[in-house]
Amino acid sequence: MKYLILLIAFFPFLSFAQECTEIIASKDVGITETESGKVRGYIENGIYTYKGIPYAFAERFMEPGPAKPWDDVRFMGYYGATAPLDMEAIKARGNGAGMFAMKNDWGYPHEDCQSINVWTPGVNDNKKRPVIFWIHGGGYAYGSSHELPFYDGNSLSKKGDVVYVSVNHRLNILGFMDLSQYGKKYKYSPNAGLLDLVAALKWVKNNIANFGGDPDNVTVFGQSGGGGKITALLNSPVADGLFQQAIVMSGSFAQEYQDPKMAQKLSAKVLKELNIKASKVDDIQKVPYDELLRAGKRAMAAMAEEAKKKGETVPRLGWGPVADDYFLPYPMFGKEVLKQVKDVNIMIGTTKTEFAVGAAMMTGEDMEATKAAIKMRYKDKADAYMEAVKKAYPDTEKASDYLAVDFMFRPGAIRDANKLVKGGHKNTYMYVFTWESPINDGGFKSMHCMELPFVFNNIGLGIEMTGGGKEAYKLADVVSGAWINFARFGNPNAKGLPNWPTYTIKEGATMILDTKSELKHHFDKELMEIAFPGL
Repeated sequence: MKYLILLIAFFPFLSFAQECTEIIASKDVGITETESGKVRGYIENGIYTYKGIPYAFAERFMEPGPAKPWDDVRFMGYYGATAPLDMEAIKARGNGAGMFAMKNDWGYPHEDCQSINVWTPGVNDNKKRPVIFWIHGGGYAYGSSHELPFYDGNSLSKKGDVVYVSVNHRLNILGFMDLSQYGKKYKYSPNAGLLDLVAALKWVKNNIANFGGDPDNVTVFGQSGGGGKITALLNSPVADGLFQQAIVMSGSFAQEYQDPKMAQKLSAKVLKELNIKASKVDDIQKVPYDELLRAGKRAMAAMAEEAKKKGETVPRLGWGPVADDYFLPYPMFGKEVLKQVKDVNIMIGTTKTEFAVGAAMMTGEDMEATKAAIKMRYKDKADAYMEAVKKAYPDTEKASDYLAVDFMFRPGAIRDANKLVKGGHKNTYMYVFTWESPINDGGFKSMHCMELPFVFNNIGLGIEMTGGGKEAYKLADVVSGAWINFARFGNPNAKGLPNWPTYTIKEGATMILDTKSELKHHFDKELMEIAFPGL
């Protein structure tokens, strides 16, 4: 033992040091004004932090209005309530490798969930820092501003001298149940969850200057369902002018929004399941959330069964954006939308393998089984498919690599980018994140969400997903720098990357984000033509 003590005394680098973290919290720290009242936060590693600030208030299925005001100085040191979720479905997922990687925190649910979080280098200092507005994933039914640990905004705010904002809003049946057929009172119900996001962006417009931010330089960015929500905001006249940049990350999955007739039919089924007559529609306000959620599931099942009995195509049912005459009145990226977003800088991208990791696991590293699976799907184009995968991704070696390539989001990203540039949009950028994690014997590859710890410069908070290591930290510095520069300048060019030009139909410039990032042109064109003819 005495020799160990002597070693530590003479060689201090052998001691077990912890990273220095400092928090300052007192009644006089970070006091600033909002429209609803004064708030105070705390300082963590030099960054002023505010959690759970109310930005709006809404009755169930109603349009959000101003947050209820307060007279005292409220300490905003803890995240606000999350939107109520389907906890039974979450429980059914089990506790596998995905849960290990994500470390999901489901928070505490409550219908009064409209809250906003802010990280900023300074308050009341009259500086105009770029504002980065994060919209969480989870489809339109799950998630929150703090569900995943690497959503924390401290690192990004500090690195880029930016104001980072994240938000909670209504989801699932509470956010997208179309009751508009039952009177003007419910006019806004079809997209109430998206109207919450508009209310949050308006809060930013009116309040963020007090938090050191520039209300005229706002970047919205989101991944998965968050990317889908940003696509909806881009297509909505209600959100026009509330942001200057938009980043859609693994969120280009919809070609059109839900048919209002179908949405209203589903709502009518829900009322029937609850034994609520149309004349008594207001009774739905009193139904406990869990009961409402279960009625929604039964209504979807009933509609699917009806379609089967009639020999009709079973409709894709779920809670999400509705093509109403107010929030989403135009065809997706139609001429009206293209005119609206012509001055918005837009970046669109995906990860290489997304959810296809699961498909690759079906045959593992058995090359013959993999070839058989490819033959079954692509018939006489199977060999051409494998050659196209290898051409698009020259590092392809394992059998699983051939089945893991994403075809859920990448085709939609290309489609949306093509619509934008064909319509005259001049500042569209494209990327594919291809870095693969060594965790789970390399099985995670570059799966859905893999880019997030890199974007937020939070490798340490996502170490179960990335594995950490010098390579990951170095890439995170590059990727987060690109996102920060896009927010600041509308251009993602950053140190550590080759020149990144805008995307055009002719050139198809796409940044491949990896240990060694490369700019490629139409790099997967042949692959997409085989998997998605006519794209």
